[in-house]
Amino acid sequence: MNVRKLVAAAATVLLAVGLVGCSVDRSKPDAGKPTIRIAYQTFPSGDLIVKHNRWLEDALPDYNIKWTKFDSGADVNTAFIAREVDFGALGSSPIARGLSAPLNIPYSVAFILDVAGDNEALVARNGTGIETIADLKGKRIATPFASTAHYSLLAALALNGLSPNDVQLVDLQPQAILAAWERGDIAAAYSWLPTLDQLEKSGKVLITSRELAAKGKPTLDLAVVSNAFAKDNPKVVDVWRQQQARALVVIKQDPEAAAKAVAAEIGLSPADVAQQLAKAVFLTPQQVASPEWLGTQGAPGNLAANLESASQFLAEQKQIPAAAPLTVFQDALYTQGLPDVITK
Repeated sequence: MNVRKLVAAAATVLLAVGLVGCSVDRSKPDAGKPTIRIAYQTFPSGDLIVKHNRWLEDALPDYNIKWTKFDSGADVNTAFIAREVDFGALGSSPIARGLSAPLNIPYSVAFILDVAGDNEALVARNGTGIETIADLKGKRIATPFASTAHYSLLAALALNGLSPNDVQLVDLQPQAILAAWERGDIAAAYSWLPTLDQLEKSGKVLITSRELAAKGKPTLDLAVVSNAFAKDNPKVVDVWRQQQARALVVIKQDPEAAAKAVAAEIGLSPADVAQQLAKAVFLTPQQVASPEWLGTQGAPGNLAANLESASQFLAEQKQIPAAAPLTVFQDALYTQGLPDVITK
């Protein structure tokens, strides 16, 4: 199916049944203001701090800010295809997929929310007899397809001599994973916080994304912006990046305030959220705008190579037809005004 047909099909479905896997902030907008549409997820990150504290609403009083919750990066990609959102939070694997054919989604990576550490992991359910990844052969394993967890699961299997055909992969969103876990329908799952904490209560962690990163398969939580929106509203993108950078500073300098803000958004205690935030790796704004990561204006950073590697792995695993070249990912790093726009 070509991209135009894919876009049309996705848009038709979304218009018919509403955005898939999402919930919308129903606060009444001001009809006289333009609306900025933001796709967010509930993994603990600075994005939730920005939302809870209404920093964008305060910094951009001439705009309506519409926050829509999604369950996975695949759902966020679908919303971008349907042109339903302007900004979005999703993982590096779905972004690598989104920038590769056949999707070729016209968005750019504008911020790094976190580097996956112990906040994503593969867990085996107690009572299944599974002690190692090799023991997963023939077992039912759940993960949200086209997510960073899916990518990491495939990488963990490959590193242990298993292919997707050696196990029974089940495509479930985090909440559905919990239900299937409690029913005993699955033997293992690869997911992220806050769902991961629930799985660990009655399961054994086989490998974390931090360990996979050390083995050459890192994943990240990133934020993207529609190319069309960025072209027409560069000052808005600057303000949005500045608020994300502000959240990273809060996570580093005032972890108690960060935990309270995130806890209010996901319905957990600040103490639990503080532990969850400690499991991820949060960069400083200076690191985000460094050559190692996003880069500076006119000089895309090494994040492009990370995304190219993810695209290559997805192609090897037959998740996409072919890997996109490095230039695609370099061109998709939004570095306008970096580093000054987020560090001063």
